[in-house]
Parts: sequence; C-alpha cells; structure tokens
Amino acid sequence: MKYNEPLIYEISSPGRIGVNLPVCDVPESELPADLIRDELGLPEVGELQVVRHFVKLSQLNYAIDKGFYPLGSCTMKYNPKINEDVARYTGFAGLHPMNDEDSIQGALHVMYTLQNWLAEVSGFDAVSLHPAAGAHGEFAGILMIRKYHLDRGDVSRTKILVPNSAHGTNPATVTMAGMTVIELPSDHNGDVDLEALRAVCEGPEREHIAGMMITVPSTLGLFERGILKIIDMVHQAGGLMYMDGANMNALMGIVKPGELGFDVMHYNLHKTFSTPHGGGGPGCGAVGVNSKLKPFLPMPWVDIVEPADHEDEYPLYGFVKPEKTIGRLKAFHGNFGMHTRAYAYIRAYGGEGLFEVSKHAVLNANYVRSQLKDTYKIPYNRACGHEFVIEAHLDGAESIHALDISKRLMDYGIHPPTNYFPLIVPEALLIEPTETETKETLDEFIDAMKQIAREAKENPSLLTSAPHTMPVKRLDEVRAAKQLVLCCAPIMKGGTVE
Repeated sequence: MKYNEPLIYEISSPGRIGVNLPVCDVPESELPADLIRDELGLPEVGELQVVRHFVKLSQLNYAIDKGFYPLGSCTMKYNPKINEDVARYTGFAGLHPMNDEDSIQGALHVMYTLQNWLAEVSGFDAVSLHPAAGAHGEFAGILMIRKYHLDRGDVSRTKILVPNSAHGTNPATVTMAGMTVIELPSDHNGDVDLEALRAVCEGPEREHIAGMMITVPSTLGLFERGILKIIDMVHQAGGLMYMDGANMNALMGIVKPGELGFDVMHYNLHKTFSTPHGGGGPGCGAVGVNSKLKPFLPMPWVDIVEPADHEDEYPLYGFVKPEKTIGRLKAFHGNFGMHTRAYAYIRAYGGEGLFEVSKHAVLNANYVRSQLKDTYKIPYNRACGHEFVIEAHLDGAESIHALDISKRLMDYGIHPPTNYFPLIVPEALLIEPTETETKETLDEFIDAMKQIAREAKENPSLLTSAPHTMPVKRLDEVRAAKQLVLCCAPIMKGGTVE
C-alpha cells in the first residue's frame, strides 16, 4: 500500500542538517569507535522535514480528541484540558517524591481530599491512592481479603468466586494473589446464576470461600438485579465482597457500593474520573474499603497527623502506615499526576455534576441500544447501564463476523467497539458511548452501523476486505503483536509497505 507522503528515509540528502550547533567551547574529541554504527543509516534531513514527518505520523493516530471512541468496558471519555493544566502546575509537577512532608503539604492536601471524595462517592470508610492501575487495585483488594482471613487464623479460605462474565483481570488477580478461582455461570438474563451461587455457598466449598469478585454493572452492561442476595449469600458463607469498580461511570450519585454491602472496591480513575487512558500508564487504581478492611490498606496512606488550631487554618498532613497494612505495592506514593487530574475533574463537577455524568452515560447507552436493537441481535435486550453488548450475527450475512463490522467502521471514521468481549456472547461487540458525546455524534454512529448491516447483506466483500481508507490494510493481528516492526528503514521501498 502507498503512503501519501514519502518516508523520511527517502528525502534524506547527504550533508543536509536539521540544527546548527553553537561554536564548541571545549576541546573536541573523537567518539569511541564502538559508539559509531554505520549500518543505522540515519537520514540527513532539515528541521522542517523532521517536523512535518512526525506531525503526519501523529495524524495517523486515532484519539478521543479526533473522533468517537465507543470502546466498551474502557470508558474512553473526553479528558478536559483543564485537568492537564492543573497537573502541570509547577508546584505539583516540580515536586520530588523524596521531598519531606513539611514541604509538600499542598500535594498531601490534594491526596487527602481526593481520598475522602472517592470514599463519599462510593460509600466506603477509607480510600488508598497507592495502586498504579485498575488491575493493581484489584491485586491490592484481594491481598487485603486474604490477609483479613489470615489475621483471624482462618487459613483455609483460599478460593474466590468469579462470574463467567468478569473482566479477564479478575481471575488473573486471584491467581497472582496465590488463591484459586471458582467460576460461576450466568443465567438467561445475563445475571449471576443465584442457584449456582447458593450451591457453592452452602456446599462443601463453603469453608474455603474467601470472597467474591463481581463487576457492577457487569461487563454485559447490566446491573445485577440480585446483587443484595449475592452479597448476603457470600457474607453468610464467611466471605468478603469485592466490587470491580471499572464501571462506576454508570453509578455516581445513583448507587454507593459501600452501602450495598461491598467490603472493597477499586476505582479506575482513567475510566470514571477522566485521567488519561492507555499508552501503558501511568494510571491510578485507587482502592476503597469499609472499616473491616481499613487496617489492611496498602501503605503509604495520607491522613491528618496534627489537627488545625483554628478553623481558617489547614491541618498538618502526613503519610501513615495502616496498622495491619499489606505493605507497599509500588515505589513511593502512587502516580500523583493522576491524583491531580481526578481532583480537578471532581472539583469542577461537584456532587450534582457527577450524578449528571452517570445519568447521561446511561441515557446515551440506552439510546444507542434502542436504535440498533432491530438491526442487530442484542442478547440481553433490557435497560442497560453505561454500555451494552451486540451479538454480531446478521441474518442473510452468515459470512460476516464482528471483526468485519469493526474494520468497516474505520472507513466511516469511527473507532471500533470492543471485539469478542465478554466471552460469553458469541461475536460480541461491546459498545459504550460515554456521557461526553452529543446526540448528533451518536446518530452518526447509529447510521454507520445500520449502513454496514445493509452492506453486509448486499456487498459483503466491502466488510471482509475493510478497511479501505487506512494507511495500511487489514493486518494479521496475532502476527503483528508477536513480530513487531520497530524500524521501517529496511522494509520501505518507494513508499511501499512490503
């Protein structure tokens, strides 16, 4: 396939330079021979060509700032630019994690306040900002559950219940924590099968149950209608309840998991509270707990170490060590830049604003679902939370798969939804519009999905050969992930990808 522009290697010209260095004011010396690699073939180009090259490359990337990103389970919402401004304040960005506590009182105030806000949003007694990502928060939560039982001398509780609709990180977390998964089936409504749960909680495994991990709303986008019964059954069996808070974007101001009876939950600040998402980090998987698990929080945790003398003064904050802490899970104090971004987001919205966020996220998802339910099969076609799942089997287009629909969406300028997840739905497309998209954008997506359904029946090759407008055609995704091309120089000839 041809790129529209020549590659930077092709416009190289001997002797052309991109920068003029000042006259050297120290004696020059030869570089060591082992540092000079002639085979690198670095291009010789001017500054303007370098700038244009990298700007054009950046324009090939898709991002939420460019278009609609309905990636189910990931909440690709708009990140307000004021969050970035706040994170870059010199007084925050210029801090070093080794600063003494007296010199970082402003930062500690932000962390302490954010901890309390997150606790208030979800009804928990305490929140730690220490974990570096959602899965890291899961790990912290399960380690706390494990240590809670060990602290009581209950060494036989080594098993965690996990629904078959769970995020894949849930069973992985359990295994990493040295425990064992008991998988629970879903019923015909997409909820946890209560009879299967009861059989485990009242059967021979009862004395081995350490807890249960469950996502609310589930990865099917459904609120568990039997959640109070689920929590009660697990508690009656002696286990604790862990909530995967990845989908809190649907619950703020509506439901407080701590008040439902959950013992611990992680928050994905990048999903719910608008910190950056993707790119390998940094992130924040803050974890909230009730009073039962508060002594086991990871360290360090921010608390008031000396109350203020007067109402118009600030107290003295410090890092404290919870009494029975599970210890550190990463270096220093968590990813502080994520804390400032989430703080700015919550501060801008306030309590009523966060409620509006969730209300509109749920409204948008149900609007799209209602408009597509007669075109695509929706296996659990009931009121959803912030996302819903499509089963991408089209009558009259049996050769078309979910991947073909997603690849064709790219030709319409729309990022594909999540493919083939949750695993319990064949040919799954998981769609989450978030609260930040307008009705006009949602209508464009709906129209594109309906048009693609027509194309699938009338001209299926349009889908099976898609995308047609991207810099490269459809890739072998398994091979592309395993055999990365990290340098384009050896394989580019005449602007052709070979």
